[in-house]
Amino acid sequence: MSPSTLTRKLFLRIAPVVVVTILVIGAFAFNSATREINNIYDAQLINDANVLWGLLHNRLRHSPERTPQQIDDIDFSMDNQLAFNEDADDYADAHMFRAWVDGKIMFYSSTAFLSDVPYQKAGFTDLSYRGENWRVYSLPIPASGIVMEVGEKTSLRYTLVSNILLNLVFPLLVLVPVIGFLIWLGINNGLRTIHGLVHQIRTRSPDDLSAIAVEGLPRDLLPLGRSINQLLEKLGRSLTLERRFSDLAAHQLRTPQASVKLLLQMLASTDDQQEQKAIISDLVTSNNRATHLIEQLLRLARVSHHPLNPMPVPLYHMIASTVADFGNIINSRNLDVSLEGPESAEIRTDESLLQMMVSNLLDNAIKYTPVGGIIEVILSSQGEFWLVSISDSGPGIAPVDREAVFKRFYRLDTLHAEGAGLGLAIVADTAERLSVSIALSTPPWGNGLRVELRLPRD
Repeated sequence: MSPSTLTRKLFLRIAPVVVVTILVIGAFAFNSATREINNIYDAQLINDANVLWGLLHNRLRHSPERTPQQIDDIDFSMDNQLAFNEDADDYADAHMFRAWVDGKIMFYSSTAFLSDVPYQKAGFTDLSYRGENWRVYSLPIPASGIVMEVGEKTSLRYTLVSNILLNLVFPLLVLVPVIGFLIWLGINNGLRTIHGLVHQIRTRSPDDLSAIAVEGLPRDLLPLGRSINQLLEKLGRSLTLERRFSDLAAHQLRTPQASVKLLLQMLASTDDQQEQKAIISDLVTSNNRATHLIEQLLRLARVSHHPLNPMPVPLYHMIASTVADFGNIINSRNLDVSLEGPESAEIRTDESLLQMMVSNLLDNAIKYTPVGGIIEVILSSQGEFWLVSISDSGPGIAPVDREAVFKRFYRLDTLHAEGAGLGLAIVADTAERLSVSIALSTPPWGNGLRVELRLPRD
């Protein structure tokens, strides 16, 4: 099942609103028409009662006859151009009147109630007679005993209201498809800009990460266009760094591999055991370098793609455990390594990345510190941060190089140790992911390197 289009979703949200609006308008129109028609018809009944009183008051007051008299309808012939049509005849049949004198009917229409229905109280009354609902108005004449009574069927009113409502709603119902079509066109026209934006992205080649054109976009879509451009810029920067990293990694791996190949060729061409031992020793060294480089590359990739998993980390004990991992090499080189700070220190961060960062710094410090040298690790509190400083008595880093050493494969011209130039690059990438700031300086004793980490507690 294919996903629904945005046009269809918007239409399905707007169309019911239009239909409901029409129904609400119809309901209000029905109530308003019913109220107004009832008021008009009630006023007409009052007028009819007064007209009848004006016509019959002499006969009602002075006529000696006390027998009821029916006033028949005038029957127009069909050839008379003034003859009632069928609707008018139905309208006439829906009305009645009765004139009472001292509680007796004196005059009544052919459609009037029988005498078994007494005259109603003064004003308006609703009653049912022979299955029909009637609206009756009684007009008592003061100090005379005369009551004028007129009435009409309420169905007449409802029929008129229904006809008015039908005449109002029918054109609206006819217009619903037209309105729906216009809404559909309006939505399509409004989404044309989005379609153009999608077309720009869809027709691009995979290597084209240039910014899309955002000129002319509606104000609502400008954030989307700018966000896409920011994403493309980040992707471009990331791909550039990855390509550069891949090129540098390939170049760095090529050197030890070439060395291994050359040593293997030399090993195959010599029969001298002493020379073979020296070549094998060089092979082990080259293999160790390649292994170390691969491990550093894997660490660097891990920093970039490792999902963060913040948790409470006992900072002091984590650093102590990392120092203990270097115990053998520390003892073999007779290094003086110390750790100071509160053992209760705790931080909320990703433990594996933090341990890898501290491990790389300690590895560098141990590598560049001469035999019998000093490495000092101090943990201290500073407000909302923990400060971790790692100081060594090695050759140090000149101030002009302290920014460049965090770049990948950057190595100082030093004879103290060899490396791949990735240790501090890994530290810098990890620090950025963990929101840790790094500062390089000289230890208090005047030589070597001091690395200070400023870690947020949370």
